[in-house]
Amino acid sequence: MSKSYDYLIVGAGLYGAIFAHELTAAGKKCLVIDKRDHLAGNIYTYQWEGIQVHKYGAHIFHTNNPQVWEYVNRFATFNRYTNSPIANYKGEIYNMPFNMNTFNKMWGVITPAEAQAKIEEQKAQAGITDPQNLEEQAISLVGTNIYEKLVKGYTQKQWGRPCDQLPAFIIRRLPVRFTYDNNYFNALYQGIPVGGYTQIVEKLLEGVEVRLNTDYLEHRQELNDLAEKVVYTGPIDAYFDYSQGILEYRSVRFETELLEMENYQGNAVVNYTDAETPYTRIIEHKHFEFGTQPKTVISREYSAEWSKGDEPYYPVNDQKNTEVYEKYKKLAEQQNGVIFGGRLGEYKYYDMDKVVEVALAAVEKELA
Repeated sequence: MSKSYDYLIVGAGLYGAIFAHELTAAGKKCLVIDKRDHLAGNIYTYQWEGIQVHKYGAHIFHTNNPQVWEYVNRFATFNRYTNSPIANYKGEIYNMPFNMNTFNKMWGVITPAEAQAKIEEQKAQAGITDPQNLEEQAISLVGTNIYEKLVKGYTQKQWGRPCDQLPAFIIRRLPVRFTYDNNYFNALYQGIPVGGYTQIVEKLLEGVEVRLNTDYLEHRQELNDLAEKVVYTGPIDAYFDYSQGILEYRSVRFETELLEMENYQGNAVVNYTDAETPYTRIIEHKHFEFGTQPKTVISREYSAEWSKGDEPYYPVNDQKNTEVYEKYKKLAEQQNGVIFGGRLGEYKYYDMDKVVEVALAAVEKELA
């Protein structure tokens, strides 16, 4: 009996939407489902008092890949927003990423040579020659003062573990610059879509059948019967009914409110780096689009331990979880007619540009 669709795509986020868009353009019939009541997955934005609110946390598009930049610009106009977060440590304000402005505020140094000498002095005092964990790696990169004020408390809130129990590679993603440059990303292209991210996914899925509020795992057999192949972007361990163990994540809880003021904090992103403040950061959404509305919307972010049923955000890519994932990956490779992709399907932290890149590569492979 012939099936109604060529592809069932599980997840209406960026990966699934690109897959559906490209396959539809190639003449394939796709059905996209999502268990949420909206499109766009974690990049979903909605309007409140004329302000685009990033429901699942700040998303700043940045890439060095001209093909990826050209692709996303087909579906939205991007502004010139530059990610320049600031850190608030008990009322002291520092620039992020760590750069000469940070070093000057912390130590009064003026030149890169003075900053590097200060870091080397503190690294030597700490006796670190071969960093074995995040704490040692951070001190070797930026010295003890910056670690204590701007890394330690924030990171422990973010990951729910002491820094000396976290792998060193986590901190290596954080830029350290000996220039007076507050731009977090070194990417060639950077910006926010004017009018939010949801429109991108809506345009990608124009002409594609979409069913929201539909849980694939609850209705797996009947949904599988509809299509020749499945593109699965949900948690890979859930697909296999957690047979090899549960993969761990960090989750995030948001408190979002409308304030009767024009400007709350003067910046889109402010990180609270002391251990006592319960939230990790506050996002003021209007600043992503240089908003001039008379009101403002803020979101406080609270990092949380994840348990089954919670929204998974950040994979905990330590040795234990990596070993569990490798078992699932082997099972996935044995599945006929199922493609696993995206952040949850591959248990990997992906920036948005990488999602575009890997989705387009997966489509190309599929159509080859």
